[in-house]
Amino acid sequence: MSGPQIITLGCRLNIAESEAIREMADGQDDLIVINSCAVTAEAVRQTRQAIRRARRDRPDARIMLTGCAAQTEPETFAAMAEVDAVIGNREKMDPAHYTSSRRRRGSQAIGHSVGSGTPAFAGVTSVLDVAEKVQVSDIMAVRETAPHMASAFAEHARAFLEVQNGCDHRCTFCIIPYGRGNSRSVPAGAVIEKARELVDAGYREIVLTGVDVTSYGPDLPGAPSLGLLIERILKGVPDLPRLRLSSLDSVEIDERLFDLLAHEPRMMPHLHLSLQAGDDMILKRMKRRHGRADAIRIVERLKAARPDISIGADIIAGFPTEDEAMFENSLKLVEECAIVHGHIFPYSPRAGTPAARMPQVDRLRVKARAARLRSACEAQRTSWLQSLIGTTQSVLVERNGISGHAENFAPVRFASPQSPSSIVRATITGLENGALIAQEARQ
Repeated sequence: MSGPQIITLGCRLNIAESEAIREMADGQDDLIVINSCAVTAEAVRQTRQAIRRARRDRPDARIMLTGCAAQTEPETFAAMAEVDAVIGNREKMDPAHYTSSRRRRGSQAIGHSVGSGTPAFAGVTSVLDVAEKVQVSDIMAVRETAPHMASAFAEHARAFLEVQNGCDHRCTFCIIPYGRGNSRSVPAGAVIEKARELVDAGYREIVLTGVDVTSYGPDLPGAPSLGLLIERILKGVPDLPRLRLSSLDSVEIDERLFDLLAHEPRMMPHLHLSLQAGDDMILKRMKRRHGRADAIRIVERLKAARPDISIGADIIAGFPTEDEAMFENSLKLVEECAIVHGHIFPYSPRAGTPAARMPQVDRLRVKARAARLRSACEAQRTSWLQSLIGTTQSVLVERNGISGHAENFAPVRFASPQSPSSIVRATITGLENGALIAQEARQ
């Protein structure tokens, strides 16, 4: 294997950071980096599975864990015999932590870290205890984003560009602020410079990512908004044909950003909203800042201004105290907001969060409600995809030359190979296994 093996779980921000790690660890053929997620208990379980699978597949490799699970539960993962080093979200952007040191078992050398400022793999001659594996600092003390951003993405035709990190809000179910720290923004000049590099490298679409992207700017001089940043990117990178946003908090979509989403052709007609629930009492107990009517209103306004826009959303099933009537309000929201890209999460208590101390819903009921939400989203999605048959779509072709995504993020599969990373006008001829079937449109 050439270079490190990177295993990424979780969000688009993790994808962007994983590619930056790939560059920093270039040449470390014996290294496996698992960039973890902690958004749910299931995400943490999947992290453990990934660690054990990696060790089975490559018994002699060095395994380093980073990401939000590493940040929030460092000792838990350091106690796993399969793990050689645990580094935090701040440390993972420091190239010094990827220094080579071969891993060996028993009386032979094993990689480790020993304290602040020490590389995570500095060769020693004894098996480490838990404390020696951990290099995790106080994420709440971080006041700026890491300047290192990836210039290539190994598995994607689109590039993910970090513009913001951390979160100042404290939703009662969420542990992510304790994994990512407080909100901080990347200065516009650095974002534009990196966007130009990505376009020069051949990327035709950039996705702006962050933990709470719509909170971009208040920590920067002049307090620029996300909308202003987008305007500057579009002006400063005129050769970028497609710009997309990761998950947004609907209550923070101001008129400047709304106008771009509704009318700017280079902004993709696809919006993913952090809705979480469709019942006002549950939203209040979650400490969300929007109400049910607010979510419906923003979608109605966007659809009226740009009918082809597609809507995605995160929804949690079985939040503590949720009764059947409250759940039905979330279920109805799928249709009322035309959610075709649904991310459904069965609620799982995260230690240390206020929601974990609230009266819990029976686990079987939580799973059943999540299944009903997924079914409702799938029905909306299937109907939407069927409505696109016979249309012509602009499709960004993935690296495999066969699949891609339309501007509205509909998945597309071509009947014949296309040029990877190109944008192709395609006629949609059918729907098969959840993907639109397409052939290149005649000129």
